[in-house]
Amino acid sequence: MSDINTIPEISNRADDKLSLYGEQFDSRLLLGTALYPSPQHMLDSVRVSRCNIVTLGLRRQNPQEKSGQAIWEAIQSTGCKLLPNTAGCKSARDAINLAEMSRELFATDWIKLEVIGDDYNLQPDPFGLVEASRELINRGFKVLPYCTDDLVLCQKLLDTGCEVLMPWGSPIGTGQGLLNKYNLRTIRERLPKVPMIVDAGLGAPSQAAEAMEMGFDGILLNTAVAKAQEPPLMAKAFANAICAGRDAWKAGLMHKRQTASASTPTIGQPFWHQK
Repeated sequence: MSDINTIPEISNRADDKLSLYGEQFDSRLLLGTALYPSPQHMLDSVRVSRCNIVTLGLRRQNPQEKSGQAIWEAIQSTGCKLLPNTAGCKSARDAINLAEMSRELFATDWIKLEVIGDDYNLQPDPFGLVEASRELINRGFKVLPYCTDDLVLCQKLLDTGCEVLMPWGSPIGTGQGLLNKYNLRTIRERLPKVPMIVDAGLGAPSQAAEAMEMGFDGILLNTAVAKAQEPPLMAKAFANAICAGRDAWKAGLMHKRQTASASTPTIGQPFWHQK
């Protein structure tokens, strides 16, 4: 395992902050806090990635298990903004109840809304999402819904008052990357001013860079980092890839061509002979 102190820091992007619900963040990487080999691996990954937001599921906080308290204390020590999630909920009612419990326990009205509609691929339930989102926003929550890449669903969630969307790249934990690039490009192009964070399914830093090159505003990861052989090193790799993808998006990618186009002139005079 690499020495954590030898991993170089990632440069700040102070002039290009991520804006969510009126708050500004230096990093465009959000990290999950589950599945790490140990709390120390999670802490090292958060530090090296320099992320500003971490997610936590209330269902992990079992008062009967001391490990839950240790993880909570470790998360608090990062200084990151906490984004509680409703992972594991299969109905709007369950998600609303869990969100209320999270608000009381963690003293935040931010919530990553998950309503799962299928156990096979953990696909979000679009109807439950819209129902829960509408109710939570009415109750004063700042909702970040984990959703599919369906344009109509995204529009419906915005209609409920969501200011941020979190479309999936592919099913949770699969590492398959961006499965439906057509849909992802469509929602990005049709909803250009909405902050969008690709959540779930990414397994490699190159996939995160590709999502950022498409114009998405951030990436949320968990399994790809937590299950890596060296989680902190993988966190750093993803953070660098996200910065590179963001820079590429801002720089403007060249248009693809069907035919070749020489980058070096092959006809006429050399430039030093031109007047």
